[in-house]
Amino acid sequence: MRSVVGLIAVVAAASLYVYSLSLYLPPAPRRPRPPADAEHADTAEPPQPPDSTGETSRYTEATTRNTCYRLKFPSDLEELRELAELLQFYKTEHTGYVLLLFCSAYLYKQSFAIPGSSFLNILAGAIFGPYQGLLLACVLTTVGSTMCYILSQVFGKRYIVNLFPHKVSMLQRKVEENQDCLFFFLLFLRFFPMTPNWFLNMSAPIVNIPITYFFCSVFIGLLPYNFICVQTGVMLSEVSSLDDLFSWERLLQLLAIACVALLPGALIRRFSRRRLKLDGQSQNGLITDKKVQ
Repeated sequence: MRSVVGLIAVVAAASLYVYSLSLYLPPAPRRPRPPADAEHADTAEPPQPPDSTGETSRYTEATTRNTCYRLKFPSDLEELRELAELLQFYKTEHTGYVLLLFCSAYLYKQSFAIPGSSFLNILAGAIFGPYQGLLLACVLTTVGSTMCYILSQVFGKRYIVNLFPHKVSMLQRKVEENQDCLFFFLLFLRFFPMTPNWFLNMSAPIVNIPITYFFCSVFIGLLPYNFICVQTGVMLSEVSSLDDLFSWERLLQLLAIACVALLPGALIRRFSRRRLKLDGQSQNGLITDKKVQ
């Protein structure tokens, strides 16, 4: 009972923090104003900024969203695009706030195993670009998964075993069978998720996976997945029409992304056939034996 109360307190405190951070937005970035002409300094009408650059419309849109738009986790691509445009505009003068908000939201989702981190990976590419976005996605995925590991270790061991007894026992047996190459076994599970990542994060301390192995395997194993999501976000932020999406440049870029993402998985699969003990098949998101007892 004490563990349940502690977990509820942690979730409530984290939820209140993220909600407060998203609710109290800083002022919208200021609209750039051209220098006033000395001859017209005393005239009744102040000089108006040119509309050719689109700054006036962007400023008006962002100011309107600042007053009526409440930040929330995106649930589809349209909401993702709107949120990316808003945060990109805020990033011009409030980089620290946007970075803090994004990191807090990402860690919140990962720590409590809430689905939807792929949207945040795409958002990272749209806001921060291909290199900073990828670094952020990898670091936040690793830190958030490790926080989920710690929360499960402190609060949830007994409940996870009671809720998923068969899955935990099967994962425990596979971990014991691959103790001599445990790190590569964990990499295999990340590249080819026979068990969902959220379940692996929560059950890792129960099946005695060292936190150092867990930390490194998450960072390396989810790198291809994060890379694909971030690059998708970069392309979404740059593409304005379907013609841009299906151009030769974009198609070659997609091909290069696929090759880079598939290469580590191919190497791990080749190694697993020689070293790992994977005499099972995937069924309902978990490794099961081919033989029926």
